Amino acid sequence: MIEPLFLKPYFQEKMWGGTRLKSEFGYQIPSDHTGECWAISAHPHGRAIVENGEFSGVPLDQLWQEHRELFGNAKGKVFPLLTKILDAHRDLSVQVHPDDNYAAEHEHELGKTECWYIIAAKPDAKLIYGHTAQTRAELAEMIKQQKWQQLLRYVPVKAGDFFYVPSGTIHALGAGIMALETQQSSDTTYRVYDFDRVDPTTHQKRQLHLQQSIDVTNVPHVDPRLQSKKYRVGDAQVIQYVETDFFAVYRWDLAGGGTANFVRKDAPYTLMSVLSGSGQLQINGQDYSLKKGQHLILPFQVKSWKISGQLEIIASEPGEKS
Repeated sequence: MIEPLFLKPYFQEKMWGGTRLKSEFGYQIPSDHTGECWAISAHPHGRAIVENGEFSGVPLDQLWQEHRELFGNAKGKVFPLLTKILDAHRDLSVQVHPDDNYAAEHEHELGKTECWYIIAAKPDAKLIYGHTAQTRAELAEMIKQQKWQQLLRYVPVKAGDFFYVPSGTIHALGAGIMALETQQSSDTTYRVYDFDRVDPTTHQKRQLHLQQSIDVTNVPHVDPRLQSKKYRVGDAQVIQYVETDFFAVYRWDLAGGGTANFVRKDAPYTLMSVLSGSGQLQINGQDYSLKKGQHLILPFQVKSWKISGQLEIIASEPGEKS
């Protein structure tokens, strides 16, 4: 099948969500507290659906199970990646995710290494990234004493920033941030702190997972060294932000207009999310319209493609462990 797979997202309502997924991207969201667009997802908590071609109407998880040839006959029980857009109208909980081994033993799913491309941020926006504890005992004591200002590291953020968040990293998006998240396909989150908020639905404080958080947090915190690469493909400015065992993530910038011809090297398939602009995708002589808010997969059979127009795209490919 030498054509792209355009996907219909699934939306998650969150107590910290807002309406920017509608106002910024034109999505039909379920409520005015919609926090997450699960754009490219085969996870059972929110499946994306193919919108075009031979497999129109088929959920991505079903496509992965029944037509593995579209993904280069990749191994693995589950589709390994998940692309989201997050609207943090309010602060997210302070949280941490397990690695593959801990998640497999305790949660029976993948671990969760992720990364963020910051789409937009209000002028004073900050996120939480890492902590100050030097030992696990110190981490446990600071959590017990709720010394959040001493424990948590706050980082100012602006549009265009990129953050790599390996499993075991304490983190939280702050209010006023919109981000595209590329992650392993997992929905396991351990909450460390939730600002003592009460869930409006249950009228209870949300559950915390303190022992699991202490178990899985990397101590001490070390900022990962990213070796990003910049290069040009035709008229496109390309940034490769990260290349790990789980995924590689790129930004293709044709904001000034033009054309770029891409050739896939080693990866079995490519994920694409259009963050701004409009243009065309050409595959095997066939043109497909691209516009802001679309998400798609270029399957294994698509070895090369051309994009043209004024576009900003975040693309990703699976890594060796995916």
